Amino acid sequence: MKGIVLAGGSGTRLYPTTLAVSKQLMPVYDKPTVYYPISVLMLSGITDILIISSPDDLPQFQRLLGDGSSLGVNFTYAVQERPNGLAESLIIGAPHIGDDSVALVLGDNLFHGPGLSPLLQRNARDVDGCVLFGYRVSDPERYGVGEVDDQGRLVSIEEKPAVPRSNQAVTGLYFYSNDVVDIAKNIRPSARGELEITDVNLRYLEQGRARLVELRRGFTWLDTGTPQALLTASQFVGILESRQRVRIACLEEIALRMGYIDADACHRLGERLGTSDYGRYVMEVARAWRPSTTATPQLAGA
Repeated sequence: MKGIVLAGGSGTRLYPTTLAVSKQLMPVYDKPTVYYPISVLMLSGITDILIISSPDDLPQFQRLLGDGSSLGVNFTYAVQERPNGLAESLIIGAPHIGDDSVALVLGDNLFHGPGLSPLLQRNARDVDGCVLFGYRVSDPERYGVGEVDDQGRLVSIEEKPAVPRSNQAVTGLYFYSNDVVDIAKNIRPSARGELEITDVNLRYLEQGRARLVELRRGFTWLDTGTPQALLTASQFVGILESRQRVRIACLEEIALRMGYIDADACHRLGERLGTSDYGRYVMEVARAWRPSTTATPQLAGA
């Protein structure tokens, strides 16, 4: 499975800050926002990841992330000229997807919870159609909403319904089989001229090939698209990290735990980050991982 992080958009809800910087580069507590969706793909076992952003912002992502080789993964980059809808990312990413299935994650989404990595890996195997991830919210009218029947089968998807049929918001993480590229190419633009991801998902629903996996109690899903949401996400991460002495979405630790790099490489990455608390944490994780100790670092959210 290939991965795509859509880190485009104009970030108008975060103006004036995002007049100068991409919203996905703004910090959620101690790391850039984009680290969180990248961590989701890495926890899914995906090592070939395309970052899509605007022409102005893409060089900043390249400077931040490089080619990914230091993490044992492969980052490539593509431009979305204008924010023409989420589904356009699948068309832009077609050469990257090739003959594989694909995981698309929005660049401002945060996922955390016990057993997240095995849950993602199970659902990434042998995808036939689409796998959506649902999360119970108190204000479903703000989101795409998935409805399931008594047997747990997905029966409807509505975008921001006035009268929601459920409180299951469809999150910004989508697993698709390879035919998603053709489906995205053949959907009609909305009245705003955008290619809507809900239309892609509805096509799979019509074919009986859409599943909704509920992120149950104990999981957290947040987006960071508004000032309040950004603050809430930072507070959430800050509290967990300070109380539990772990780092959420620490790419270096995830790379080590997933077997993408070894402890020595991880330690070098920590050294490169200097005297920051984050860098010291990465070095501590690497030291604890070496065979000379019996300590095993905990992987937050896995």
